Amino acid sequence: MSYFDAASSAPLHPVARQALTASLDEGWADPARLYREGRRARLLLDAAREAAADAVGCRPDELVFTSSGTRAVHSGIAGALAGRRRVGAHLAVSAVEHSSVLHAAEVHEAGGGTVTRVAVDRTGAVDPSGFAAALRPDTALACLQSANHEVGTEQPVAEVAGACREAGVPLLVDAAQSLGWGRVEGDWSLLAASAHKWGGPAGVGLLAVRKGVRFAPQGPADERESGRAAGFENIPAIVAAAASLRAVRAQAAEEAGRLRELTERIRARVPSLVPDVEVVGDPVRRLPGVVTFSCLYVDGETLLHELDRAGFSVSSGSSCTSSTLTPSHVLKAMGVLSEGNVRVSLPPGAAAEDVERFLSVLPGAVAAVRAKLGAPVDGPGASTVREDSLTVDALGKRCPIPVIELAKVFGDVPVGGTVRVLADDEAARLDIPAWCEMRGQEYVGEEPADRGSVYVVRRVS
Repeated sequence: MSYFDAASSAPLHPVARQALTASLDEGWADPARLYREGRRARLLLDAAREAAADAVGCRPDELVFTSSGTRAVHSGIAGALAGRRRVGAHLAVSAVEHSSVLHAAEVHEAGGGTVTRVAVDRTGAVDPSGFAAALRPDTALACLQSANHEVGTEQPVAEVAGACREAGVPLLVDAAQSLGWGRVEGDWSLLAASAHKWGGPAGVGLLAVRKGVRFAPQGPADERESGRAAGFENIPAIVAAAASLRAVRAQAAEEAGRLRELTERIRARVPSLVPDVEVVGDPVRRLPGVVTFSCLYVDGETLLHELDRAGFSVSSGSSCTSSTLTPSHVLKAMGVLSEGNVRVSLPPGAAAEDVERFLSVLPGAVAAVRAKLGAPVDGPGASTVREDSLTVDALGKRCPIPVIELAKVFGDVPVGGTVRVLADDEAARLDIPAWCEMRGQEYVGEEPADRGSVYVVRRVS
């Protein structure tokens, strides 16, 4: 079995396992106590904090450990907003932030605050000048991830941090995906990360708050972790998290080059192996081990099951794999195809032969799913039917069926003719325009309907 979902959770690093086992005997006592066992626990906690702070690039007294990366994000956003409530209640975030950031933004809005979601381009990156334009006199906080969790695109954090500093706005960086590869550059104010993303144990997050940042911890007061993270510290897990972070950093440069070559191999070969595929994310400014692509006419959940049976664990941002049946907010913000989405995120140590085997298995898996769904084999061709306009009723049908129905009849209209697709699947709003771009056809637009929407496509070739 080949595990290719490290962006969700990396396998436990051997150093983390060793440190966790060793510290179970020394780190069980209360580090706040003055007796011998407490002092030993305190020494372990302090050493872990110093190691983590060195990796982050901050002072040890600026960093606290939390119960998860999500908790670090929520605590950081809530504390920064509360600390700057006299400035205003405006929050600026990118449209492709992790759900933990977006959920915190929703809570802020529900409480009377305002939120600006800064748009991204088709690679998933924000424009620094566009982000700067979103900052206002009443902006209390800005949030920007260092790298995207779904498509691997790295964000221009240093440039945005400079704009935030000039505007007097603190910037919180979600560094969960990138911290194992290196420090986050730029003059950021707050930083959050999660240990299980770099091979540490789950249940350990970290939050760094620079000196001088106005910060008011929310919730009941607790004397632990400078009052910023309530609850008894899980010292063995914290020690393992810090030890594994140091270990992966020591090999980061060499491993990054190796994984980048493997993911570049996937990026280059998948479009030639599988027809009607869109590889998404920035081709250059991206995480070393992440590559994401979407396949036309494919049910994402079925494809993931096919790959799982073939021995590959991958993930997807496709609405076809979601219980909400809504497309990934990241892919939607990018304006790219969402159906049949596959994210391959290679863990450190991933073997080249496993990648080659994945590339050999993928075409058959996609073809099998398309055959089950009755997808068209070829693109629009010549047809004896010459109706200037056709309507496809895809109400009640979920992705990728509306796009498949569109493709089946598209050759039945002449050049200049239109096909109107009636659909109530949220993914159609994203996938039909994406189909048009991939096929070189004109997407005319969306029209309201009594149920769902009508998506109008004109044939130009």
